Amino acid sequence: MNRFIPLQKMALGLLLLSFVMTGCAGQKATSSAPQPAAPAAAPAETTAKKDALSYKGIVGDVSKKAKTISIAVGPEGKTESMLVLFDDKTKGIEFAKKGDSVTIVYAMRDQQPVAVSIKPNLAKLPEGVTEIKTPELQELIASKADLVLIDARPESRYAQSHLPGAISVSVEKMAKEMAAALPKEKDKMLIFYCGGPT
Repeated sequence: MNRFIPLQKMALGLLLLSFVMTGCAGQKATSSAPQPAAPAAAPAETTAKKDALSYKGIVGDVSKKAKTISIAVGPEGKTESMLVLFDDKTKGIEFAKKGDSVTIVYAMRDQQPVAVSIKPNLAKLPEGVTEIKTPELQELIASKADLVLIDARPESRYAQSHLPGAISVSVEKMAKEMAAALPKEKDKMLIFYCGGPT
């Protein structure tokens, strides 16, 4: 089993890097909509289609009666709430749930942004790291498997509630301490979870 430890360390390093680079629940929302003050080229996701515009951020309120979605965009402390209309042609409206991180691609109609599509912002796992579904984790916990369950959410969220037996190693702590933040036993399976698929 010792010959697999370098591979485990490399996979763990890649996992930590993905958390630091993509973030976890409670991280900043950003806007990928073109900003008038910045003459630089638009981000790749806004140039995929010639006139495609998009907002990337956290969904606020959704009104089915008024057919509107508010989305918080911009860096922390300077977040703006943008209002986007939707209609029967909007794809992925089921992903517009309050508090979820999404990307809304929209088109301008009568000087109003109208959502064309809504997609969840999902974290990408690095090579060598696998996803464990809830039923599989339940089985591992029930069978008392030799594992370490790590809550990667902010410490305040961990203090409110966490899975039984989980330890808190927030993304911020991982970024500062790296491997030192992890358990000393390096031959155990490490299972990380955060606030959801985004």
